[in-house]
Amino acid sequence: MGKQTAIVTGGSRGIGRAIVDRLVADGYNVVTCGRGPRPAELQEAVIWVQADVSLTGDAALLIETANATFGRVALLVNNAGVQVEKTLADSDDDDWDLVMNVNCKGVFNMCRVALSDMAEHGGNIINIGSISGVVADPSMALYNASKAFVHGLTRSIAVDHGPKVRCNAIRPGWIMTEMADDAFALAKDPKRAKIDALARHPVGRFGRPEDIANMVAWLASDQSAYVSGECLTVDGGMTAASPLNPGLF
Repeated sequence: MGKQTAIVTGGSRGIGRAIVDRLVADGYNVVTCGRGPRPAELQEAVIWVQADVSLTGDAALLIETANATFGRVALLVNNAGVQVEKTLADSDDDDWDLVMNVNCKGVFNMCRVALSDMAEHGGNIINIGSISGVVADPSMALYNASKAFVHGLTRSIAVDHGPKVRCNAIRPGWIMTEMADDAFALAKDPKRAKIDALARHPVGRFGRPEDIANMVAWLASDQSAYVSGECLTVDGGMTAASPLNPGLF
């Protein structure tokens, strides 16, 4: 059996880059994308497409590029996402358009075009959601809502398109990326906020992009063949705890 083909959206940095690197290491042919030029440090074997997944034509281009370069897409990982650090009352139409176009319409576009491609040969879709779609982060109203959409869409795809296609979502917690740093910067005392957040993690550390890539690798494998329609939380146990700070007990 030859190499399988995977598309990872938003693979230029952070969680997306870790997923790209892991899939290459696991033997996939990988196509990834971003709205900017190809990152200089991206592995040579990875095909880069400068694309905006919120645009229907760009989503189709990603599938077409993967098919033409490597063959039929077996795995789609929807990772591309943006956040706006505002409450709902402070958000404007431009904020709505930015977050919903990328986080919601982008996932919709990619899933729709992938499903038409996978209808005959089957496939696997993994959406990157967030614990923020279940428990709301302060001053992140649109981001929180967009991730709840991703979770709901994931379940619908699994129900409507199985058994040909499996679809699951991963709900990362605090993964140390630039987006996480931006969120902590909203606090009155960012350093104290980070210390408090760390104390709420039973595993004793924040997450790393590789932690999410590991879950993607498992969901992409035959070991998870009986898993579909699930939203799997990977947050070091943070949301399992009560609001009491365990570091004070």
